[in-house]
Amino acid sequence: MTPDSLWHWTSLLPLLIILSSLVPGLLIFATPEGAARRRTALNLGGVLLKLCLVALMLLGVNQGLQFRFALPFLPAAPLVLQGDALSLQFVSLSSVLWLATTIYAIGYLENSPLRSRFFGYFSLCVSATVGIALAGNLITFLLFYELLTLATFPLVVHRGTPEALRAGRIYLAYTLAGGTVLLMGVALLHAMTGTSDFIPGGYVIPDAQLSTAGLKWAFFLMIAGLGVKAALFPFHVWLPRAMVAPAPVSALLHAVAVVKAGAFGIIRVVYDVFGVETSQSLGLTVPLMAMAAFTILYGSVQALRQTDIKRRLAFSTVSQVSYITLGVAMAGPVAAVGAIVHLVHQGLMKVTLFFCAGIFAETLGIHNIKEMNGLGKRMPLTMAAFTIGALGMIGVPPIAGFISKWYLGIGALDAGYPVILAVLIGSSLLNALYFLPLIYRGWFAAPAIGGWPRDQYPDTRFETHWMLLIPALLTAVLSLLAGILAGSLVSPLGWTELVVNREFGL
Repeated sequence: MTPDSLWHWTSLLPLLIILSSLVPGLLIFATPEGAARRRTALNLGGVLLKLCLVALMLLGVNQGLQFRFALPFLPAAPLVLQGDALSLQFVSLSSVLWLATTIYAIGYLENSPLRSRFFGYFSLCVSATVGIALAGNLITFLLFYELLTLATFPLVVHRGTPEALRAGRIYLAYTLAGGTVLLMGVALLHAMTGTSDFIPGGYVIPDAQLSTAGLKWAFFLMIAGLGVKAALFPFHVWLPRAMVAPAPVSALLHAVAVVKAGAFGIIRVVYDVFGVETSQSLGLTVPLMAMAAFTILYGSVQALRQTDIKRRLAFSTVSQVSYITLGVAMAGPVAAVGAIVHLVHQGLMKVTLFFCAGIFAETLGIHNIKEMNGLGKRMPLTMAAFTIGALGMIGVPPIAGFISKWYLGIGALDAGYPVILAVLIGSSLLNALYFLPLIYRGWFAAPAIGGWPRDQYPDTRFETHWMLLIPALLTAVLSLLAGILAGSLVSPLGWTELVVNREFGL
């Protein structure tokens, strides 16, 4: 890249998208605790600027423009940021949900201590996530992947309780170990092939000079490292324990940041590093598919056993995020559509569920499933949003989750894996078993005679703080629209088909 091209707007735009959350985050750290208006202005100003920049890049990528920023770093391994169709899928999800989660967090933490510290790390977390999405090669991806670990740890332990600190230590142990394993895989592959930019179809081409065993080890190490954040069995243990974090953090971990970073990394490794053909020829996709299928069923069974609302949602995430890995491992274009669109759909539905769980806890002190009886009469809007999210997770049409499962099912047949249909059907039945009782209790069961554990907003105009309610309703409506408008070009499905066409050269 020449000095002139470095300063062209198409080169600077990926960097500016990251800076739009990084700079406000650093300024928030220096903001006095009592300066709530300044902190809110920095938060919302950064979000709105990022959304405008992402929209500009979306228009450019759709018209075929190239967005690439590069700086020298290691020999034959520069730092590269690039905006391609796949990265924009993840960046758009992160930016939209950052807006919803920021509004929710402002209401959730109102009058709480250490808000400047919280929102500072919150912005760093989003910056790292967007950096992962825009990373143009494995080295850049690895740097932002580790930054995400460091930025999210203070959020997990934010409450400072012994339980939170213990969960934080477990989170840090798993994610740092996963990052180390990922580093070993990236280093091994770099030694064998160098570090190229991510390329649709992959850049690893086996030949007589490359060790097949070495390539398999590099793939295994990278998937194991990424599998920690993606919560693949048996690397998922940290995720349910991290539920002690505040609800906005749980929403961020499950819908946007950590688990999605792992799943997105698996997509990059299979599609843009090894490529589908090489992955299949090395026999790597079938074991990955089996691992994902087992995790889907295991997570669903574990979710069924939980009585705490957030822990049930956490094990649901273990199951649902593995749909992405499952679709990628089937190595067919139709299954790829189901996998990549689920990156967005699961995010919309799961953030809705965690928003609602946080509202139940903060407004009425409800944490356990048995305390949800009659909740729909006290909080009809929140319960309606929760119902949309839960039905979407089951796969009920026309909500977004149905679209994901439809393409994964058709993709399984297209790729020659009919047995995967049994996994999808079994998982959907288990989803129904652990979500429908919550919906039934909320809408049809009689409230407890003794009333709610507590009522923080007995006389409010709305059923809870409006800054908690609006984001939950927004993401619930988006979950619905993503399904109803799936056939339009502006839907997540429409953009996903563009991604898959470029990945598979269709």
